Amino acid sequence: MKWLVTGGAGFIGSAFIRLALGGGWARRVVNLDKLTYAGNLENLAGVQADPRYRFVHGDICDTRLVERLLEEERPDAIIHFAAESHVDRSILGPEAFIETNVRGTFSLLEAARKAGVARFLHVSTDEVYGSIEEPHEADESWPLRPSSPYSASKAGSDLLALSYWTTFRLPVIVTRASNNYGPYQFPEKLIPLMISNALEEKSLPIYGDGMQVRDWLYVDDHCRAIRAALERGEPGEIYNIGGARALPNRRVVEMILEMLGKPYSLMTQVKDRPGHDRRYAITTEKLARASGWRPEVPFEEGLERTIRWYRDNPGWVARVKSGEYQKYYEQNYANR
Repeated sequence: MKWLVTGGAGFIGSAFIRLALGGGWARRVVNLDKLTYAGNLENLAGVQADPRYRFVHGDICDTRLVERLLEEERPDAIIHFAAESHVDRSILGPEAFIETNVRGTFSLLEAARKAGVARFLHVSTDEVYGSIEEPHEADESWPLRPSSPYSASKAGSDLLALSYWTTFRLPVIVTRASNNYGPYQFPEKLIPLMISNALEEKSLPIYGDGMQVRDWLYVDDHCRAIRAALERGEPGEIYNIGGARALPNRRVVEMILEMLGKPYSLMTQVKDRPGHDRRYAITTEKLARASGWRPEVPFEEGLERTIRWYRDNPGWVARVKSGEYQKYYEQNYANR
């Protein structure tokens, strides 16, 4: 198959492209990416010369560009990763999230409908379900209760995508994944932030009491699940993707410090962020029944792999933490 991947220079998108080309999942992959702060072509250095790969620098909100690209390439499927994805940034500046996540998704859906694309997989998040009290876990029919501008924009784009199946019969599939982690992740999310700060002997900011619970999914497991949903999922359906390992944030940070041989004293409690969801929890049985997919990488193993990668790639970390990142970090944490 020939695939158009949006946001393929980001963390999850680049992992998907590396696996797709390395594993022979597709005969051609076209990567459309705007290269915002979290988009990094270094993540794809190993595939740049692959004749099956094409990079296009562009914005998914540019409908004419998307239409031209679909006409040129005629992909069998669109895998839509492109999104503004960080809750803290959505609190500091919500507008970009509405523009990219809602307007950009609309642009892609319209272009895909006109081109008659055979498969449109929309990558979303478990955050659309909001905070879930124990012992409950959200299945795909759980009510949507997004708490942040980020999760609200993703919930809106989910519903918009699904409407294109109901109204226009565009073969849309929606996946909702739990918290991803792994190599190449931009160090604003919990795990890479804590690893990079610990390696530099800097304080590790813990929101509130640190007992917010998240399910952790290794990025390669997520990519394999996306492939499974794309190839064996049904149009108009939603599939949750989880790692089956829920832990409080504070415990995750403690594990990072233990693996690095660093003291717990590096942890610093800071003021919690507004509207911080207490617990995410999802069931993934629907995708398992449809495709046989299960997560393969245990959390401890995945965390060790991730720590090793950040330790072995200080140049990559230093480059992405310069310039704009420093401004964001100061803005988000200075007064907490």
